[in-house]
Amino acid sequence: MTPLSELAQGQHYPASALYVVATPIGNIADITLRALHVLGLVDRIAAEDTRNTGQLLSRYGIAKPLVAVHQHNEREAARRIVEYLQAGERIAYVSDAGTPGISDPGAKLVDAVRGAGFAVVPLPGASALATALSVAGDWVATFTFLGFLPTKAKQRAAALAPLAKHPHAMVFYEAPHRIIETVQALADAFGGERRLLIGRELTKLHEALHRCTLAEGPKWLEEDANRQRGEFVLVVEGAHAEAEGEHDHDALLGLLLEELSVSGAARIAAALTGASRNALYTRALALKKDD
Repeated sequence: MTPLSELAQGQHYPASALYVVATPIGNIADITLRALHVLGLVDRIAAEDTRNTGQLLSRYGIAKPLVAVHQHNEREAARRIVEYLQAGERIAYVSDAGTPGISDPGAKLVDAVRGAGFAVVPLPGASALATALSVAGDWVATFTFLGFLPTKAKQRAAALAPLAKHPHAMVFYEAPHRIIETVQALADAFGGERRLLIGRELTKLHEALHRCTLAEGPKWLEEDANRQRGEFVLVVEGAHAEAEGEHDHDALLGLLLEELSVSGAARIAAALTGASRNALYTRALALKKDD
């Protein structure tokens, strides 16, 4: 087997740099070889939860000084990290699970480090977002990641209302104690017919993937209390383009038909509106016959 150090030789790992390292979202085997190499190389590791990170490092025989950097102290802790970098240290940052900065702390730390003039090096790896999208299907050609919705019902409804006509699939994260009310809120805001992928406990022992409509989602979750446990990723179908109404351009066609032939009216209306010339011709012909 090729030694880990040889596998990582193609990359330079400078001192005085912050390494943003993705870690497993469940299955501990999803750590990358490059992540293990860098975690063993750095001088210290900044972590969202030092206890969780300590357990992960212990599984792989890595022992490093740990620094807590979480959502409640990120700005203050960033100053300490900058001081370590100024002393020439390599620092890795990991969140509890997945990729830092994606609905996890890390973004403020990255800004502070880059603002102080030091390099930031990303190490890709596990992400609940990418994991769910990879098995969603061909109805998710484009997407928007929206993370966690507000916890209060009125604020959640207000956040969803402007998204009712959003054309791209939407990806949300949710906690188990809010999952049913969140799926119901999505159905209320977008209509029950849209497709929904529920991803639960991704990469873990009790992983579940269920495709249904938004209307069916709450019922499926309520049928078995076990389905309401764990961390969730929700992928919701985007809004379909509204079909152009048959009579949308009647007023314009009517005015044009007073001076032009059916063909001429359809040609000019198509140029002005961007609508289908054939469809406008058919409608103009019907209007002419009704005169």
